[in-house]
Amino acid sequence: MSARRYELVFSDGAGEARDAVTVERTPAAGPGGHPVYEDATGIIRAEISDRGEVRMLASGGHQETPQGVVARPLPEAPDSAAPNVA
Repeated sequence: MSARRYELVFSDGAGEARDAVTVERTPAAGPGGHPVYEDATGIIRAEISDRGEVRMLASGGHQETPQGVVARPLPEAPDSAAPNVA
């Protein structure tokens, strides 16, 4: 089963981490049949398999999809609607 949220880590050609972004699961499925995840802006979109394989998806024209992206599952976010108990 896939996580609800992932951190996508983008690296340069030398394998050094350059940038990271959090993505959340959407109701959509990608071309491989796996869940599609996107960031808050909807610009970063990726299909992530249950084995953590990442397929970046273009969200607009003339967009180049990066290679070598790693997906790290994130823990479930605490329910912000739950009351704080002291």
